[in-house]
Amino acid sequence: MIIFPAIDIIGGSVVRLERGDYGAVKKYSLSVEEAAKSFRAAGASHIHAVDLDGAKSGEAENADCVKRIISAGQCYVEIGGGVRSEAQIESYLAAGAGRVILGTVAVKDFGFVKRAAKKYPEKIAVGVDAADGKVAISGWREITGIDAVDFCRRLADEGINSVIYTDISRDGMLSGTNLSAYERLVGIKGLKITASGGITYLEEVRALKDMGVYAAILGKALYEGKLDLSEAVKIAEDG
Repeated sequence: MIIFPAIDIIGGSVVRLERGDYGAVKKYSLSVEEAAKSFRAAGASHIHAVDLDGAKSGEAENADCVKRIISAGQCYVEIGGGVRSEAQIESYLAAGAGRVILGTVAVKDFGFVKRAAKKYPEKIAVGVDAADGKVAISGWREITGIDAVDFCRRLADEGINSVIYTDISRDGMLSGTNLSAYERLVGIKGLKITASGGITYLEEVRALKDMGVYAAILGKALYEGKLDLSEAVKIAEDG
């Protein structure tokens, strides 16, 4: 299993939210470069970056920060938040991103996502963010009536093989992740599931690995010293 430490960005700063609430922002003093370098030093080979401003606006608000993360961390970087066009996909890939995450656009223009996944094989993932089991979009501010697990099945049926699934109610709360959701999701044939939202304990990292989850995103638990990244990487890679 791959560990993705997360760097969430608002206004060029490293932040964490609680349950996706832009009114509950905690800003950290380290720069995006410092965060990337510290993750690399702790043994991470992958980084998950999110432009939270972009997630709301639909534009690449912090593209420069993403480029600095790619340069500083010397890691495989996946980037999401506000990616709604092929031009932005190409811009991030040209900057050295390993994978681009599509979220809102996957709901609003499913055909675009299908085309992107076909044109950029292994370079596209879809972020499925769930609020009470329904897909949330536009920076988690709009809740659709779409069942999140059913949407993941639809993605798999259409040949999109990488999904980052976040239970919003757990995100940033340091209270544990939704293991039962991932037990359901790993049963979807042909889908590589990345677990995101609330992972707080090493036991959860082990449980996700054992159930066959492809990757796990670690966020606030790292920044608050609740989870040791080196230990998490060791469990994920070696058991």
